[in-house]
Amino acid sequence: MNVLGLMSGTSADGLDLVLARLEGRPPRLRWELLERRSAPYPEGLFARVRQAQQDRVLGPRDLAHLHHDLGRFYAEAAAPFRGRAELAALAGQTVWHEPPGITWQLGEPSWLAEALRVPVVHDFRPADLAAGGEGAPLVPYPDLLLYGEEGVRRSVHNLGGISNLTYLPGRDAAGVLAFDTGPGNCLIDEAAARMGERYDAGGRIAAEGRVDEELVEVWFNHAYLRRPPPKSTGREVWRLDRLAFADRLEGADLVATVTAFTVRTVVAAYRDFVLPRGLDEVWVAGGGAKNRTLMAGIRAGLPVPVRTFDELGHDPMAREALAFAVLGYLRWLGQPNVLPHTTGARRAAVAGRVTLPAVDGT
Repeated sequence: MNVLGLMSGTSADGLDLVLARLEGRPPRLRWELLERRSAPYPEGLFARVRQAQQDRVLGPRDLAHLHHDLGRFYAEAAAPFRGRAELAALAGQTVWHEPPGITWQLGEPSWLAEALRVPVVHDFRPADLAAGGEGAPLVPYPDLLLYGEEGVRRSVHNLGGISNLTYLPGRDAAGVLAFDTGPGNCLIDEAAARMGERYDAGGRIAAEGRVDEELVEVWFNHAYLRRPPPKSTGREVWRLDRLAFADRLEGADLVATVTAFTVRTVVAAYRDFVLPRGLDEVWVAGGGAKNRTLMAGIRAGLPVPVRTFDELGHDPMAREALAFAVLGYLRWLGQPNVLPHTTGARRAAVAGRVTLPAVDGT
C-alpha cells in the first residue's frame, strides 16, 4: 500500500510529506521511501500558528479559521500525490500539549480526504491520552519497525521544536525507551526571531555569541529535566518568557545561551536515562541536525558516535512523516500502533480516527 505521511512539527515552520510503500505486518515491515516534499507555511499562516502556540488570546472564530486554513493548506500541498497515495496519515499541527489532561492538533482532515480521494487517518494522540498515556511520543513503534537492528543498541534522536529520542536495544519492543528530552529548536528559533530570523541557519548566530553559563545553570534546574520517563513536553513549557532572567540577554548572546542550554538538556537525558542501559550509536534527524553549533555540542557531550541522517544516506526531514505513514498504515490494518510503556498508557492504543472522502450519489 502506498501511504502518504504528513507531518507539521512543533517548530511550526511547515509541512513534510513522505510517500512510502508499506507492506507486511509487525514484527516485520517491508518499506520503501518513494518521495519526500516540503511545503513551508506562508508567513501569515506561520504567524497565526505561532500565536496559537504561545497562548495568545484567540477567539473561537480565529481558531476555527486556522483549523480549516491548515486543512486547506495540507490538501494543496498533498495534491501532487493524488492518484498515487492509497491512504494518508495526518499528524496535524500541535498547538497545545498538556498531558495527562489535554492535547490538541489543528488541521481539518476532510479537505485532505477530498483532495486525494482516499481515507485519512488523523487525531492519533487522544486515544493514548484516554488510555492513561501522555499522547506522546507516538513514533517509537514505527522507529522500532523501521530502524531496529538486531545486536545494535541505537538511539534515533529527533531535533525538532521539541527534542525527543527513541532508544532501540536491537528489535526488542519491551526494551524500547522513548521520551522528550526538553527543548530542541524551539528556544533557539524564538531567540533568532528576535533578530528577525525564522531560525539560526547552520548555528551561525550561536557561534558568534557568548554563552551565559550562570543562566544555563539556573535553567537546568527545571523540574521536567529530572523527571524519569515516560514523559513528554511542548512549547507550552519551553518558551523564553518562562525562562528566568532571559530578558537580560539579547542578540547572538541569547541564541548562544539557549543553544548551550539545549545541548545540556540532551546530553543529560542520555547520561541519566540511556547510557546506563548501554548505547552504541545515535542517529539524529530533524531540522536541528543542520545546526552545526548544536550538533557539535551534543557530539562533544556523548561518548558514542553521533551521526545525522544525512551522513547515513537518509533524509533527515523524512523521519517523522515516514513514522506517521507507518502509524496510519497500522491503524488501517486495525493493529496497535503505540507502545504503552513509552507513553505511560494502561494498554496499547489503536490510535487514529479515519475520515473518508465524500461519495458520489446516495
